[in-house]
Amino acid sequence: MKSTWLPSPLLLLLKIGCLALQDSSKPNFVLMMVDDLGIGDLGCYGNTTLRTPNIDQLAQEGVKLTHHIAAASLCTPSRAAFLTGRYPIRSGIAGDGRVGVFIFNAASGGLPSQEVTFAKIVKQQGYETALIGKWHLGLNCKSNDDHCHHPNNHGFDYFFGIPLTNIRDCQPGRGTVFQIHKYLPYRTMGILLITAVLLHYSNIITISRGLILSLLFLLVVVTGLIAGFIMIIPYFNCVLMRNHRVVEQPFTSENLTQRMTHEALDFIERNSARPFLLFFSFLQVHTGIFASAAFRGTSRHGIYGDAVHEVDWSVGQIIETLDRLKLRENTLVYLTSDQGAHLEEISASGEVHRGWNGIYKAGKSTNWEGGIRVPGILRWPGNIPAGRQVDEPTSNMDLFPTVVQLSGALVPEDREIDGHDLMDLLQGRTERSKHEFLFHYCNSYLNAVRWHPRNSSSVWKAFYFTPNFYPENETACFHTHVCFCTPDYVTYHNPPLLFDLSKDPSETMPQTPDTEPDFHAILALMEEAVKKHQRSMTPVESQLSAWNVMWKPWLQPCGSTLSHFCQYQQDE
Repeated sequence: MKSTWLPSPLLLLLKIGCLALQDSSKPNFVLMMVDDLGIGDLGCYGNTTLRTPNIDQLAQEGVKLTHHIAAASLCTPSRAAFLTGRYPIRSGIAGDGRVGVFIFNAASGGLPSQEVTFAKIVKQQGYETALIGKWHLGLNCKSNDDHCHHPNNHGFDYFFGIPLTNIRDCQPGRGTVFQIHKYLPYRTMGILLITAVLLHYSNIITISRGLILSLLFLLVVVTGLIAGFIMIIPYFNCVLMRNHRVVEQPFTSENLTQRMTHEALDFIERNSARPFLLFFSFLQVHTGIFASAAFRGTSRHGIYGDAVHEVDWSVGQIIETLDRLKLRENTLVYLTSDQGAHLEEISASGEVHRGWNGIYKAGKSTNWEGGIRVPGILRWPGNIPAGRQVDEPTSNMDLFPTVVQLSGALVPEDREIDGHDLMDLLQGRTERSKHEFLFHYCNSYLNAVRWHPRNSSSVWKAFYFTPNFYPENETACFHTHVCFCTPDYVTYHNPPLLFDLSKDPSETMPQTPDTEPDFHAILALMEEAVKKHQRSMTPVESQLSAWNVMWKPWLQPCGSTLSHFCQYQQDE
């Protein structure tokens, strides 16, 4: 057989042409996650008092998931699950204490380097990747610049955003999330001091002046330490970064959504000729709520509603840019929330900052449906039917295998992946979800199990424990900003509380052996599933242990020097 010789320039052109053809067949990904958005806050999910035309249009042009579940009801574990397709407990993003998220930039915990994100996999497939917005999965391990948990080390080529989360401390005059006065005995010390003085001067008992002065000094010191801590927190926690560089400390939040939107648009423009993945992780509508001047006062629900309007504007800007660049048919767009709306949020001035979870019970930090049932909207014209609604149980972990396989890569086989590819369900090739069971954790504690039996429309949900609510108000947890998982803050159920979500999505009517003939059989089957699930667990270090979440001064990221409280602003 006679070989055909081609000049090397022609071979190079053919190779470039093949690569270009290969790239053009790979879809782009724009994945948007709003922080603490309630499923009932969007018009396409039933809201009639907030205006979300751009998100509603996205739903009309794609598929709306009505039974979409966050893998956790708090930011840090939910985001770990989203990025890895795995229950957060598998990567150690779960603890045994009350703290369920990272609360300091200078903590040593974070998403472990051995975890594989969808960003890391698609980057290997030739994608340009970016994270704009909130990370909340750790920063440093041993020094303040090792950045072992940084987004750049987890597959994102470009990062512009905050390594922690937006908190009310980041805005002057909005109060603090660190309710230290509830846990330190300074009030008790004050009462003891006043009582001692009164008893002394009433000649009931004689107390030395030295003891009274010591008590007074201790009270002043404790109060001063608390006040100093609260004053310093914005400088330590409210950090804006571009890749590995601090660009603002503390950041100014008012126009941050506008700035991040422009960053996202620039990224799309720069990479419009090659495959890209953009994860736009909104800071809104998490506490403390903010909105730029153009959106303040535009809603009937105070600044929370204004922030929702601004999020919708941002989504519209991204969609408009994709359409203008003729990327519409080659881009899978996804929008969700990391968990349900936060119902305990009240500002320092008493303004209610909570969202709406529709018909679903409770909210963020609980595994009631209001805490984990979230919006799920996907658009990909020509590949996903427009106007389709899917009522089957799905999870935010499902985006991992969906994105990985669409990028041309294989889902890793060296670890448990709990998500399932959504494409068959989205395109109507199947009517059934691949999730027969979903397991709901509160920190490291298995809180509830969801079962969608094959060949049945029922969705059963069993609770092993539930959080303690205020008796007079079932939307609020025991004097805290979030519900805790530890024994002091929950009620255990034996037998478990059982609900049929297909008939009772609001979880108001627990089943009993009298109301459900198969009560014991259902719970027995769920218990078998739990045992099988637990056998698949491999012990790992808890990234949310007391040591890993505590503030460590040597890990503090800083744009200038600690002696100046890390105040820093760099012209961009």
